[in-house]
Amino acid sequence: MDSLLDLELECSGALLIEGPKWCGKTTTAEQKAKSILYMDDPSTIDQNLQLATINPKLLLNGEKPRLIDEWQIAPQLWDTIRFMVDHHKGDGQYILTESAVPADQSKIRHSGAGRFSWLTMRTMSLWESGESSGEVSLKDLLDNKAIEGTNRLGIEDIAHLICRGGWPGAIGKKPDLSYRISQNYFKAVINSDISRVDGVNRSADRAKRIMRSLARFQGSQTPITAIRKDIISNETDAMDEGTIYSYIEALKKIFVIEDARAWNPNLRSKTAIRTSDTRYFVDPSIATSALGATAKDLINDLETMGLFFETLCIRDLRVYSQAMGGEVFHYRDSNGLECDAVIHLPNGNYGLVEIKLGGDKLIQEGIKTLTMMEKIIDTTRMKSPAFKMILTAVGDYAYRRADGIYIVPIGTLKD
Repeated sequence: MDSLLDLELECSGALLIEGPKWCGKTTTAEQKAKSILYMDDPSTIDQNLQLATINPKLLLNGEKPRLIDEWQIAPQLWDTIRFMVDHHKGDGQYILTESAVPADQSKIRHSGAGRFSWLTMRTMSLWESGESSGEVSLKDLLDNKAIEGTNRLGIEDIAHLICRGGWPGAIGKKPDLSYRISQNYFKAVINSDISRVDGVNRSADRAKRIMRSLARFQGSQTPITAIRKDIISNETDAMDEGTIYSYIEALKKIFVIEDARAWNPNLRSKTAIRTSDTRYFVDPSIATSALGATAKDLINDLETMGLFFETLCIRDLRVYSQAMGGEVFHYRDSNGLECDAVIHLPNGNYGLVEIKLGGDKLIQEGIKTLTMMEKIIDTTRMKSPAFKMILTAVGDYAYRRADGIYIVPIGTLKD
């Protein structure tokens, strides 16, 4: 993330860092900034808001890059920063960070195109939090290189890491304390953030039930109609589809949800590609907190654990592919063929990924899917996949099979 942040600073006058609450946006930006303004400092917030109205340039004085934390409480700063970038040469002049609640766009006149860059900061991957050995690089896979690595994570470790999540404040704490971080995050979302996002008063109970339903449907393309059926518990609170949709959109705005878009390759056949997004929380611990599930619960229900493990893998793949400008998609067609993740780079290179807890039977299922996927792609109209990978929770080693398919435990992967 540090190298990506440096790159973005070098190609724009100002950088806006977005992402879920408590993911370490401000802490990371503080390491790069040479001067800092905390807009919501209780001792100066009133003064800061007044200056933002009468003399916003004064707030921007300081050695560059200057960090403006919680800038969104004074949205007019956006236009002032745009003006300052236009009239002062040099990239990386300002870094803007905000909490989960975005700025009021009605108070911003200009888009910032050409002056601002955007960086999404997610919760920490296993490589960033120190659990992955990092012996296998996603870049090496895309370059079709030979790999090797030894996995030190067992199924109990993975269950713990799913429940702990990638929250910086949870790293290094005892399990019970680390789980409380994600539980408190869940409570903050349903009790406050989901209403603060756009000033619409939303029910904490409804938010809780919707998030519980989304947790049950992780890694699926479940429509709103099915979610509504899942959450209705009585006739006195029969939420309509429009209401559920508004809650889900609010959760997306505050980076609680980040669905995976459908991948649309060129195919040899006329098979119809399903275009629905696949539902994911930004971190698997949100799902376990919504359901009140513990690591022990996951071990006792491996089917559910598999769904949440997929969410963990999608999080890490997003972090790793983002470093190369890539994006993670999902594929499913009308014949029922489904690929858990497709990592696609701007140059057209891509890799196919099946996510499995582990074990010979599941790995063989994944190999069958990847083989079928490769066969239906029209390589006269697009590139062949750069790699095919089974991403597992357990397994002693990372290696490349004789047929070219990689078997990689998540505990060995990095960007």
